[in-house]
Amino acid sequence: MAHEEKNPWRIAQKQLDQVAEIMNLDPNIHVRLREPHRSLIVSIPVRMDNGSTKVFEGYRVQHSLIRGPAKGGIRFHPQVTLDEVKALAMWMTWKCAVVNIPYGGAKGGVVCNPKEMSPLELERLARRYATEISIIIGPTNDIPAPDVYTTPQIMAWMMDTLSMHRGFSVTAAFTGKPVEVGGSLGRNEATGRGTMLTVREALKYKEIKPEDARVVVQGYGNVGGFSAKLLHNLGCKVIGVSDSKGGIYNKYGLDPNRIQKWKMEHGSVVDFPEAENISNAELLELECEVLVPAALEGIITIENAPRIKARIIAEAANGPTTPGADKILYQNGVFMVPDILANAGGVTVSYFEWVQDLQSHFWSEDDVNAKLEDVMVKSFIEVLGCAQQHKVDMRSAAYILAVGRVAKAMEIRGLYP
Repeated sequence: MAHEEKNPWRIAQKQLDQVAEIMNLDPNIHVRLREPHRSLIVSIPVRMDNGSTKVFEGYRVQHSLIRGPAKGGIRFHPQVTLDEVKALAMWMTWKCAVVNIPYGGAKGGVVCNPKEMSPLELERLARRYATEISIIIGPTNDIPAPDVYTTPQIMAWMMDTLSMHRGFSVTAAFTGKPVEVGGSLGRNEATGRGTMLTVREALKYKEIKPEDARVVVQGYGNVGGFSAKLLHNLGCKVIGVSDSKGGIYNKYGLDPNRIQKWKMEHGSVVDFPEAENISNAELLELECEVLVPAALEGIITIENAPRIKARIIAEAANGPTTPGADKILYQNGVFMVPDILANAGGVTVSYFEWVQDLQSHFWSEDDVNAKLEDVMVKSFIEVLGCAQQHKVDMRSAAYILAVGRVAKAMEIRGLYP
């Protein structure tokens, strides 16, 4: 088997290089887009509950500020690396551009295992990390949000920390907050709702009725859970789901609400009584119409791509498919809804939250969902049109659209000094 690049930053750069060639992108713009605008590495000393001090490493990367303030989540995970955060920041730039919201891309991360930390330790970590990155974040320059293993409560602690530094409440400095402190209705399920909307449009395009669509969801956190629930509500049959501990399968269909209740009680979807246990690897290769990878990056590779039987893949996670796997899937006729489109619902409603905070005027949940639907459907149609025009796969089309918008803004603004 040929060697395949697994480093997410190299993958992100390779994806840009490939689309730059298709577009004949100006090399002076290409070379600027290949590197992040700013990378901050911080040490985060935290007083643990036993009285000891532990120092964690954290990052905040801003890939681009060309189209507006930087935007991107913060993840707490033991495997976080600077290269991963750089890649995620670049992907955020394209994600914001593909749905045409006025942001550049950023991302943050802390190397830690939140599952092994108490709530008080997590709060101290969140507040100290927010303090360390406060020199580059704020409502007009970089607006963080939740990501893997971070929550609305963690965003509230970070927003409160920044507010203490400034001497007044800066609710617009973070999104994904609880509604009581400037959060938006509809934000919690926004990424899953955006995924559902793009799957709905893909099913229409492939002339598959929702009731004829078997769905498999890999990763059953916030995004995977809401994706499964909303696709179930659309009429699809969810036949398999998984989390980090393993997967479950029932060819006759599963009820996502019952699975969620089981996971809340038992800490995993595994051993759900109405299904058989399977591995995450087996789950990805189930025969289905729709596969939704909703966990971490790099899980569909050249090794398992030939065995994937889904007709549509909607990437609710960031970067779950490697470039080598992309080619195999495209050749096998799999219709890909790429991450920068499929999971853009989260950043879109984060943008709505930011707008509401700045105006101190808040919208109903129906308004938020209707505006999100408008953005997601319009973006899907634009990407599909681009794919047909250039005779390329959907990921390349999304990149052509996104990189083109960023490059145009860069060209218009010029190079300072």
